[in-house]
Amino acid sequence: MTTNGIEAVFLETHNWGKAAKFFQALGYELEFETGHSSGQLRNGDGPYVFIAEVPEAKEPGMQLVLKATDADKLAADSAVEVVTSLAETHYGTREMTVRDPDGRLWSVQAEK
Repeated sequence: MTTNGIEAVFLETHNWGKAAKFFQALGYELEFETGHSSGQLRNGDGPYVFIAEVPEAKEPGMQLVLKATDADKLAADSAVEVVTSLAETHYGTREMTVRDPDGRLWSVQAEK
């Protein structure tokens, strides 16, 4: 197996405070706030939700992140179109972007 479910949901918002309160009302707990209008929440053992505020002129986006158990094997699989190669992040993981057969982009995250 090269992936193991959903690792995270990345959300963009126009109002970090309101978005955080919304998810807290749904039972999520704030794990940390970055200090620059973003932070991470989690509900139990499920995927974490990372929310970042974006300017009003930008449409808020959403991205699901798959958890990789063998990212190197996945990156080498000819059935997977790799859009951005596996690379280290500033927050302690390795990530890559892949495209599914219908053109959707998926982020894949692995531990270092």
